[in-house]
Amino acid sequence: MVLVSFFGYLNFRFLKLQNSIGIMIVSILFSMFIIVISIYFPAFIKFQKSIVSTIDFQKLLLNGILSFMLFAGALHLDFNQLKTQKWNVLAFTTLGVILSTAFVGVILYYALGWVGLSMPIIHCLLFGALISPTDPVAVIGILKKAGINKTVEINIVGESLFNDGIGVVIFLTLLQFASVGNTETIALSGIIKLIFLEVIGGIAFGIILGRITHRAIMKIDSYETEVLITLGMVMGGYALAEKLGVSGPLTMVVSGLLIGNKTYSESKKRTDTQSYVFKFWELIDILCNAILFVLIGLEIVLISFDKQLVLAGFIAIPIVILARYLSVKVLVNSLKKWEPFGSKTSLLMTWGGLRGGISIAMALSLSKATSWDIIVPITYIVVVFSIIVQGLSLGRLVAFFKKSNKIKT
Repeated sequence: MVLVSFFGYLNFRFLKLQNSIGIMIVSILFSMFIIVISIYFPAFIKFQKSIVSTIDFQKLLLNGILSFMLFAGALHLDFNQLKTQKWNVLAFTTLGVILSTAFVGVILYYALGWVGLSMPIIHCLLFGALISPTDPVAVIGILKKAGINKTVEINIVGESLFNDGIGVVIFLTLLQFASVGNTETIALSGIIKLIFLEVIGGIAFGIILGRITHRAIMKIDSYETEVLITLGMVMGGYALAEKLGVSGPLTMVVSGLLIGNKTYSESKKRTDTQSYVFKFWELIDILCNAILFVLIGLEIVLISFDKQLVLAGFIAIPIVILARYLSVKVLVNSLKKWEPFGSKTSLLMTWGGLRGGISIAMALSLSKATSWDIIVPITYIVVVFSIIVQGLSLGRLVAFFKKSNKIKT
């Protein structure tokens, strides 16, 4: 938290970038500075490693702050607007992730040979599964300031909130294939069961949890108590979802949508009460984002990079972007018979589909036997590029298209 506040101050004073991106850039620069001066003063990098290594990034994100960020993101999403794009969001969330996983895996399998590296095709597909879902944590904060067309924004945000469920299912399924080394031993019934429990179970549990919380809040009018109720629901509900074996992220998204759109939008709750609750969750979202992006920057000292891996990471960047574009383009062309799309929708959804901490967390969860030493550095490079380059340039891309009348304002 000391580093978060210090990096936040430096960004506000000097870089003046979007908060999460600026903090992560300062964090990376800080880590690189430590690496350089450690040539002469080895104690510095040992000190940073001792701090960062005590934090389990995977557990902190997937079993900790992710629940707060997903609930906060869904709380502010207009469900009526989401309903108008429901079939698009469903297609991008499911088929889009599957297509992108396949494109990334196959292309990367052949491309790695150019730098003298090799991975089994199943490990390449595993990388495709963890890098294909767009990250709501990275996406939402940036899109708010990009001024993007509302329809495209709803598609991107809705997709990023819901595609974690299907992304995790694909990742876990491929991980089983990679672990046993024989695809014939994985029963189709096991995959269907996993999808049913994770996705359908998460949505159903989110509805139940949201309705219980809605009933409790409707009987009172006290922002202090309502903040406590929502906070308890997020913490307890996410933990219970994990125990039940259903998707915790989907549970938080669905309950957040229900409370944000039914409890506070449709009801006659006092506006000041709603304002306090929403401001609290907005602050929690900002705080968790800042912590996450500082950790992404600090993690660089724990990841081994060599010339081959750096080159492989830079090769993976256009592969991931191309796979994203192809998967989006296929679906846009298929859906435009029923839903109108702007001429630049595919480009905006491709460039706005950012990767973030969820991809890094899934990569870190892999074992050494599943090409950890190759997948983790490549994932880190792709994620950092996505957040910094795509995140910082998205607003300019939107402004350029608006200026040239290529998209509707």
